[in-house]
Amino acid sequence: MTWMNTAAIHDPAPLCGPRDVAYARRMTDRLEDSALMLRYRDGDAAAFEVLYLRHKDSLYRYLLRLSMNPHTAEDVFQEAWGKLIRARANYRPTAKFTTYLFRVAHNCFIDHVRRSKRHSGHSDAIPELVADPANEPERQTEQLLARQRLEAALKTLPDEQRDAFLLYEEGGLSVDDIALATGVNRETAKSRLRYANTKLRASMHDADAVENSVKRIPHE
Repeated sequence: MTWMNTAAIHDPAPLCGPRDVAYARRMTDRLEDSALMLRYRDGDAAAFEVLYLRHKDSLYRYLLRLSMNPHTAEDVFQEAWGKLIRARANYRPTAKFTTYLFRVAHNCFIDHVRRSKRHSGHSDAIPELVADPANEPERQTEQLLARQRLEAALKTLPDEQRDAFLLYEEGGLSVDDIALATGVNRETAKSRLRYANTKLRASMHDADAVENSVKRIPHE
């Protein structure tokens, strides 16, 4: 994934020295996302750097698995952050920041699909598996195979169900947050998430692989 050139698209000066980095680390420990976004809205560029570093990986994974295309994921990723930056003056903490961020990304993806008039270009790319020296080779192989089966199973889901599942899995959103992010009622969001979970289990033919690859869907 290409790192976003934050210096080129927002006005305040980016982090540039050891003191700025130390300041960002202190904010990481002390401030919640919404508070950081409010600080960025008021001109604190370092607050944005912290938010970007916190959420860039999960947002990119969400878009990559949603679009099944690394080029599309990269384009929408850049567009979503750019939109958030341009709209910062109007930001109000009416929902969790992650809900706000993933709603922006969701809408940017929908706009992308509408512009292209088709959802094209499936990728066989699998998110990189970070090696853990503590894991035995056999365990690493099992994890990779489980992840590959999950990626293949995700491709079989309808777009709305895959979106709901990835908002839960990658974004950490609750059912209520998913409903807000996708503009549907709670029961619809809950239904999409449940159907996605059921279909993934059926596609993978291995309940243990699902349990080891994804977070548990809440029974609400």
